[in-house]
Amino acid sequence: MLFPTRRGDPGLYPHRHGLYFSFFHALNWQVAIGAPTTLFMQQLGADSFQLGLVVSWTFLLTPVQVIATAFLPRIGFKRLVLAGWDARAWCLLVPIGLALLAPTERVPWMIYAMTLATFCYSVVRAIGTGSMTTWIYQLVPADIRGRYWATEQLMAGTAVVGALLCYAALFAVLPVYRAFLVQYIVAFTAAWLASRHLHALPDVDRPKVMSIEKIVTDTPRWITEPGLFRTYLWMSVPLFVLITPIAPFVTFHLRGTTGLSNSSILMLTMLTYFGLMAANLVMRSRMDEIGAKPFFRLSYLVHATIAAGWILFLVTDGRWLLMLPALFFLQGVASGCWTSANLNYLAKILPESDRALPVSIHGAVITFLGGCSPVVWGLFLKGGVEGSTLSVPVFIAFFACLLLGCFVLLALLDSLPEKAGRADPLINGTWLIRPFRAMASLINLIEPNHGNGPKSPPDSPKS
Repeated sequence: MLFPTRRGDPGLYPHRHGLYFSFFHALNWQVAIGAPTTLFMQQLGADSFQLGLVVSWTFLLTPVQVIATAFLPRIGFKRLVLAGWDARAWCLLVPIGLALLAPTERVPWMIYAMTLATFCYSVVRAIGTGSMTTWIYQLVPADIRGRYWATEQLMAGTAVVGALLCYAALFAVLPVYRAFLVQYIVAFTAAWLASRHLHALPDVDRPKVMSIEKIVTDTPRWITEPGLFRTYLWMSVPLFVLITPIAPFVTFHLRGTTGLSNSSILMLTMLTYFGLMAANLVMRSRMDEIGAKPFFRLSYLVHATIAAGWILFLVTDGRWLLMLPALFFLQGVASGCWTSANLNYLAKILPESDRALPVSIHGAVITFLGGCSPVVWGLFLKGGVEGSTLSVPVFIAFFACLLLGCFVLLALLDSLPEKAGRADPLINGTWLIRPFRAMASLINLIEPNHGNGPKSPPDSPKS
């Protein structure tokens, strides 16, 4: 059963509010920072640079997440998370208003308003992101955590896939701005419902946060001193920089140049999530047996195949539309393989007692630099009238860089040693269906304290 009940699953039922939160959260972020917002920006007439900004806010605002963590000892997990969650819904009033206005031609101030709204959304999102997973982890008893995270993934995945199917149908039967209006109203309502379930969760003891002196002193050492961590960090950066722009600019190109409908693009996006789920399902039972490196290798090879496929698609003027389902599905497979392999490999090369800071550094560096990539490429990809399309030659050059980068990373992979055996995952839950944003959740400057627990127990099965 998807939703736990008192009789059907008495173990998970007391923690149902966290699961319901994840369900409604997925309905919110899928619209607010997903493919529907990319399509909405294009409908408003945004160029590739403006789209790159909107896509990158989530990554570029990583420092806000770090700053917010410093307030945990003063205000606690619940108040900090709710401070971000209660505010983010209001940012969605801007696209709701723009959809109601339904402009028939490009209006610059509307594009600026949408860009600012996504900036504000990403700021308040970052405030609660860094402590959400740790809060839930401490609320759920150890003996049911595995089942909790698996159920959370299933509920969020169902929400995402179901929403994309519904939104694709909306574009098929409603005028375009009316369809966007419904989607953003759903996202606004989902944010409100998610916030209600967060309010129902008990708080836990306030944590001890890493000292600023330790962060300032040790961060340069981890980044610059020769060693396995530094080698792996700077091997991770190029791939993240190369793959972050793929999803938004592919969507932008297909809608603006090939004339593919919004419904078709959302159905293709759904295949990416199927690829992610398939990759996670296959790797779950094999990662401990064969290690992370084979999945790094698979990710590089699949990304290279994707790059070659898009180059072929672009040089033939988009005539091979039958390639698209395979390319979108493989994008999910490649991203899923790399994310899970990365989490597994970091857990192996860093001692658990001294893991928080280097893992946070790794997440912060690759997400921030990866977030710069869509902005920079967006400057060069402008094409058509007022940047309404992408420059195809530059887009081909982008995928050529990805292809070359994958082969270089394949050659360097053999230099990475790997310990045999099992490694506990660094993060759990729905982050695995959001591979790029999962890296930002690695930023956790909370000192480990396994004695923390809820201040008041969650509802008993009999309540």
